[in-house]
Amino acid sequence: MSLKGIFPIDKWDFKSDSVITDLPPNELAILTANMTTQVYNKGEIIFREGAYATGIFFIRDGKAKKYKADKEGKEQIIYVANTGEIMGYHALLAEELYPDSAAALEESQIAFIPKEDFLEVLEKSKVLPQRLLKTLSHEFFVLANSIALFAQRSVRERFAMQLVLMREKYKENFTQGMAVEINMSREDLASLVGTTRENILRILKDFKEEGILETKGRKIIITDVNKLLAVANY
Repeated sequence: MSLKGIFPIDKWDFKSDSVITDLPPNELAILTANMTTQVYNKGEIIFREGAYATGIFFIRDGKAKKYKADKEGKEQIIYVANTGEIMGYHALLAEELYPDSAAALEESQIAFIPKEDFLEVLEKSKVLPQRLLKTLSHEFFVLANSIALFAQRSVRERFAMQLVLMREKYKENFTQGMAVEINMSREDLASLVGTTRENILRILKDFKEEGILETKGRKIIITDVNKLLAVANY
């Protein structure tokens, strides 16, 4: 089922997949001249919070989580980045250290573009600065919604909303009526929602009994998006 007409996904999901696509050929050539690609296994760190920003990361295939960790190492996932998106550019623009960490959610091919090449294109391009400004403005809008979600909604409501968002992330070659499998660990889901693994397991059991979803191992299949949106109290 498509969310078109029943849920404004753009208000809750920021994407950077249009930032470097279809740039003028000469600018794209500079960006990719020294680009290297690496395969990251599930859970492998891409960059760490507090590290010096040496470039940006482009997800060629796969998914990554951006997160903050407290002194005990407990994670809070801020965002799930998908194929085509870039990460790490905030630190370069602000001339600061990486403000968060990133790790692969599944086996992923991720390209690295050196800082010097990215900044050279940014300085010369008429297109890239406009795209980045638009993307940053949209991200601020989405983050404001996310803060309100955590402040005003119960754990059950937050989990329902995140399942709606993750369902969109895991759509691949989607056609109407096709089942979408959300393939995330219960620990990552708990980190995304801001709760415990035990709460996630309990709510999943409730959702199954209410006919909202099915599970296959750790995979989650939403069977009734409208019911899920109702639980999210949207």
